[in-house]
Amino acid sequence: MTHALLLVVGGFCLYIGAEWLVRGASGLAAALGVRPLVIGLTVVAYGTSTPELVVGVGSALSHQGPIALGNSIGSNIANLGLILGVTALVSPPKVDPGLRRRDLPALLVATCAVPLVLLDGRISRLEGALLLLGAFLHSALTLRPRRVDRAELGAVQAAAETAGAPHARSRRSLVVVSFVGLLALLAGGKLFVDGASGVARLCGMSEHTVGLTIVAVGTSLPELATSVLAARRGHAEVAIGNVVGSSIFNVLLILGAAGLVGSVEQPLAELRFDLAVLGVITLAGAGFMLRPAVSRLAGAVLVAGYCAFLGGLALGVR
Repeated sequence: MTHALLLVVGGFCLYIGAEWLVRGASGLAAALGVRPLVIGLTVVAYGTSTPELVVGVGSALSHQGPIALGNSIGSNIANLGLILGVTALVSPPKVDPGLRRRDLPALLVATCAVPLVLLDGRISRLEGALLLLGAFLHSALTLRPRRVDRAELGAVQAAAETAGAPHARSRRSLVVVSFVGLLALLAGGKLFVDGASGVARLCGMSEHTVGLTIVAVGTSLPELATSVLAARRGHAEVAIGNVVGSSIFNVLLILGAAGLVGSVEQPLAELRFDLAVLGVITLAGAGFMLRPAVSRLAGAVLVAGYCAFLGGLALGVR
């Protein structure tokens, strides 16, 4: 099996696995009487980021830290540039005031944490543990004041339908759907990392560049599908929470877990361009979200910024 085929099959398994896991777990949580608030902020908000977690941890365990770093940084750039931008172009999303007060500061802090933990060129186990603690604290604080409408759960469930996730009503069938999704995620993560590493060697690309582009976009497919479908169905505001929550998760939980269990090393000097783009697009996205809604013009600016980032990578800007 060629490396490109491994990449395609792995990406497909990641997409299918994430959506099946979200559908099964959210349905099971609802069947067990878990409040919509908890479902929305755990299964929904973080479930679509599971591919990044699987790939990040798998890369760290395989001593392919540049892929884990590129995946985390590139996914955040894709979230705030491509996904939020495309969503705003489809249907300008409204911004919840609570998100501005609580989640945007957390996003900025998480973004600033990336260069700080890489000052010595590696993420130590202690730094990984501190990032994980930050993820736990943010989730705990978010669970208290925020109220989530069932529309958020419905939008993600609708996205799961596009990935072929079956309607399951009994608890037993919901467990089966969740388990199949988890197996697909684990298998897809292994295939995707192996394929990406092979493509990098064959094309003369660094593993970090592959992580920034192919891997980042591939693991962001659940977020992209959820956000665009939600916008088309009149729930564009769902994309805001999805994008911001996923971006915080990508740094605190994914880099934290990768640093805690494996090897994540890369000189900070090699990340200057990537971190500069991440900082600029994060500030731009946060600035647009300070307004009551993210306009189509803002969406066009964000998408143009993401395209410029890809262009810079193609031209070899580092």
